[in-house]
Amino acid sequence: MFGSQVRRSFLEFFESKGHLLVPSAPIVPVGDPTLMFTNAGMVQFKDAFLGMASPPAPRVADSQKCLRISGKHNDLEEVGRDTYHHTLFEMLGNWSFGDYYKPEAIAWAWELLTEVWGLPKDRLYATVYRSDDEAEKLWKEVTDIDPSRIERFDEKDNFWEMGETGPCGPCSEIHIDRGEGSCDMQHVPGHKCAVNVGCARFIELWNLVFIQYSRDDQGTLHDLPAKHVDTGMGLERVAAVLENVAGNYDGSLLREIIARAEAESSLRYGEDPERDISFRVLADHSRAVSFMIADGIEPANEGRGYVLRRVLRRAARHGKNLGFTDTFFHRICDSVISTMGEAYPELNEHRDKILSSVRGEEERFAETLDRGLFHLEQEVERLGPDARILPGEIAFRLYDTYGFPVDMTADIVRSRGMSVDEEAFQRALEEQRERGRGAQAARGAGRDYTLLVAGARGKELRGFAGPFADRAESEILSLACGGQPIDSITEGQEGELVAGLTPFYGESGGQVGDRGYIHGAGASLAEVVDTQKPAPDVIVHHIRVLKGAFRNGDTVSLEIDAERRKRIRLNHSGTHLLHAALRHHLGDSVRQRGSLVDNIHLRFDFDHNGPVKDEALADIEAEVNEIIRANLPVSVEELPYEEAIKSGALAFFGEKYGDLVRVVKMGDYSVELCGGTHVGRTGDIGLLQVVTESGVAAGVRRVEALTGPGALDAVREREAILGEIARLLKSGTEEAAARVERLIARNKELERKLEQAFQGRSRDHLAELLACARDSGGAKIVVSAVDGVESKALRGLADRVREAIGSGAVVLAAEADSKVAVLVAVTSDQTSRFHAGELIKELVPLVDGRGGGKADFAQAGGKNPGGIPALLEKAYELLS
Repeated sequence: MFGSQVRRSFLEFFESKGHLLVPSAPIVPVGDPTLMFTNAGMVQFKDAFLGMASPPAPRVADSQKCLRISGKHNDLEEVGRDTYHHTLFEMLGNWSFGDYYKPEAIAWAWELLTEVWGLPKDRLYATVYRSDDEAEKLWKEVTDIDPSRIERFDEKDNFWEMGETGPCGPCSEIHIDRGEGSCDMQHVPGHKCAVNVGCARFIELWNLVFIQYSRDDQGTLHDLPAKHVDTGMGLERVAAVLENVAGNYDGSLLREIIARAEAESSLRYGEDPERDISFRVLADHSRAVSFMIADGIEPANEGRGYVLRRVLRRAARHGKNLGFTDTFFHRICDSVISTMGEAYPELNEHRDKILSSVRGEEERFAETLDRGLFHLEQEVERLGPDARILPGEIAFRLYDTYGFPVDMTADIVRSRGMSVDEEAFQRALEEQRERGRGAQAARGAGRDYTLLVAGARGKELRGFAGPFADRAESEILSLACGGQPIDSITEGQEGELVAGLTPFYGESGGQVGDRGYIHGAGASLAEVVDTQKPAPDVIVHHIRVLKGAFRNGDTVSLEIDAERRKRIRLNHSGTHLLHAALRHHLGDSVRQRGSLVDNIHLRFDFDHNGPVKDEALADIEAEVNEIIRANLPVSVEELPYEEAIKSGALAFFGEKYGDLVRVVKMGDYSVELCGGTHVGRTGDIGLLQVVTESGVAAGVRRVEALTGPGALDAVREREAILGEIARLLKSGTEEAAARVERLIARNKELERKLEQAFQGRSRDHLAELLACARDSGGAKIVVSAVDGVESKALRGLADRVREAIGSGAVVLAAEADSKVAVLVAVTSDQTSRFHAGELIKELVPLVDGRGGGKADFAQAGGKNPGGIPALLEKAYELLS
């Protein structure tokens, strides 16, 4: 059976068992801040497991694209070393939401594997959690597995958790023995093949998870309202077994991608074990990268974008092992699109973006790689010829600054007879992660509302009172502090509160949550500082108690900051109009990538290659204001999701939709799905003014704008600035632009004359500098302070000196206006010996400055002219 046939057979089997087949969810989890990526099939059903949403059916099955490159489930560094680990893979899964449990899950798994797919029973093993007597008993009762092949393991192997918090429970795994010849660890002293020892002979096929707990942020397990089943089976792995090939990368799902890498490199997979690692890395990483970009992730220095960049760079490094010297990885990604585009249409839809993003990142890393290698060479030389261990701090610096995976650093230093202190590297890495977790906690990301929401379920929960309600009276259904349920909260304390009915809008769809106050009995008062919406109909109020106390069951009065809500409403409706205008002028390829709507302004991120021209931006702004003046009616209608999409409604990025959705229409001009608050007519917005347009990532642009009073204030501020400019020019506002233009022209003429004077001085400087050139191992070295040359002319002088010496390096320093300009220029034949960017980093601290650059040219500025002599002396020392 080929991979596509295995996928179809799995789905048909569980459809026959009464399961609803559902499509794969995106790689970026929607509405879940606790996860960076969809790492398992159950992610899209998390709220159903928690009792926070209704599942699509009691029994569900699908094939889900998954990514395991972050957090608790991170297989990145394992990929390539063996034949069965992946970053991106397809997970076949079947679920029960409070319906069937362990007996059916175990019996059906055995039936599919042994009766439908015909796997030999004498090669299959089952594992259970160390204390799960029930699962072990069921394996013996509902299957005919050999009881000696049932084994117990601890949390590491048989207790499954989606993340640090959330749904979890014991699991039962099914492993297959692929035979003695499959072991890839026979060279390891003392190795003995067995289940869960990490060799390729015994591999896991299927994981049956019995979800019965939720773990809070303190690590405590709490029983869920109902017990569920969540199973996961890697399609690549089981397909390889059924195709009877040596490993996943020999199977039909990956072999075609490897074939493209073979054709590009003129090498063959299977001929060299070290090269085979690189072939597997390219095949796996090309899939991960292609799907990440197709789902809207772009290379960046933080978050998901940083993970994407790491994967790309790891692939680029392995490409060097296969002899690639130019950009190549985008061509491997093109093969992914060709082989998987039919099953996943988003790959074909975003082909151009995938290929351009990958190629651009390859080009950027080529430069970074050279700088990192230069830095590593310097560090190794400093350690001396007898060094056998590269300190973990150096390996971490290479990883953190230049994107070098630790295995890449280890490969490089191995040729020198050295190894990396990986324990020290891991300590440095963990310290960075702790800092990241602390920063994330400070931002409030990843809050766990599981128990708070569970406490409100089953009570009179009516949710949001509506977009035009400013106040409501209701009962407190649930209280918590830091995610832990509490009975009451008193003066001076902070916590979370869920009421049966609330006028507060919980943050979602880009719109910030409302603020305001909650009044209780006896003058009790709490300030609402933030509002979140972790589940449909559940609004969590983050409160600070100012007076008195609040208890579960109390009747309270909730009142929003109405003026703040009004301004948010204007900005949110303005965002819809801006979105429509952008699509009208830039094309339907405009797709929302992010949105922020608060009481100050609106921010809208969207797909677009290159800046939006000023003329187009002016036309977009004019069109929005024309629609505002048309005073179109704004209507809201609830429709089934599929019906709403078919009617042409656009879905907003980051919003989590249920079966019924709100469709917001602004005349016939804009139709979008949105749960936010809006004006009654477009004329209520008053005015929209675009403030900035900028790039936030490759292929992603950002427009920020103001509406209503905020836009009017901005107009008045600009008028005031124009008036002040006219006053300084002693002209009317109508003449100010012409007067400024004349001043600029005059200034340019003076600069031209000054430049001519500098060039005359530079010719004199050139002769003086060449006269003081020194020889250093066959290269000419020029190091000097230069008086009376401003920074722009200094660069030209450095270029002329470099050209004149032919082979060598130039370091020049000049003082101007109590500041220092420093330049380092290196001829192309000497960059392997003298790296301008690294040299300048060592020099500029002597003049209290900072800067950097490339291998052949670097510049910096400093604040201490008194340090110039020391800088020049240090330069001679480094260059000699």
